[in-house]
Amino acid sequence: MVRALIVDDEALARTRMARLLGADPEIEVCGECRNGREAASFLKSRSVDVVFLDIQMPGENGFDLIETIGVRNMPVTVFVTAHNHYAIQAFKVHALDYLTKPVEEERLTSTVERVKERLESRKGLTELAMRSLLENLDPAKRPSPIYAKRLLLPDGGKTVFLDVDRIEWIEAADYYVCIHSGQKEFLLRESMKDLAITLDPSRFVRIHRSVIVNLEQIREVFREGRGEGTAILKNGRRLRMSQAGWQAVLEASRK
Repeated sequence: MVRALIVDDEALARTRMARLLGADPEIEVCGECRNGREAASFLKSRSVDVVFLDIQMPGENGFDLIETIGVRNMPVTVFVTAHNHYAIQAFKVHALDYLTKPVEEERLTSTVERVKERLESRKGLTELAMRSLLENLDPAKRPSPIYAKRLLLPDGGKTVFLDVDRIEWIEAADYYVCIHSGQKEFLLRESMKDLAITLDPSRFVRIHRSVIVNLEQIREVFREGRGEGTAILKNGRRLRMSQAGWQAVLEASRK
């Protein structure tokens, strides 16, 4: 069950959104708030999976709420507003989607599916992280690791599967990672550490604090002394490589 919070200063807007969401048996509307202050109090006391958030409200607005709670601590966020000129600012605070009023039922259904996909993706990463923790606690019972073969990634208004074989390199981008594959770039709201857990370490190596590279994509390496160096990919891309990253490449190459 996906737990949803609706935040809007207009009672009719809240009622309509609750009715539309209620048509999905997998959605539970567990709260309604009239402004950012009420929503902040609600979120500090209860856990929800997604918040449908208006922007312009009396007192604290939608962006004030995110600042109060913190971007990293916010549930999946979908902005619902009568104004379309906040879109760029909305995605800067990592909103999953941006709906304009009046919200069309078909458009909302599409957004809800993306919410479910995002939550499933997070659940999978959490399970992998927990498995890794248990392995470290009891090495004798360590199961054979299972690594991702495909990643579920947002691509504009849709979500696509990407075979990990097609990943060339990955870079950290604030609270996101940017996955490079050919001419495409995919932004995923996960940390480098969490994503690395899902990838085969014999194939994907962290060559720098902010860079993971597919070993098969490295064409050559330049190093000066024992300091940092440069990894050059088959496509000509030059990536910084730390001394620790070089050691990681050597270790992975021996496996």
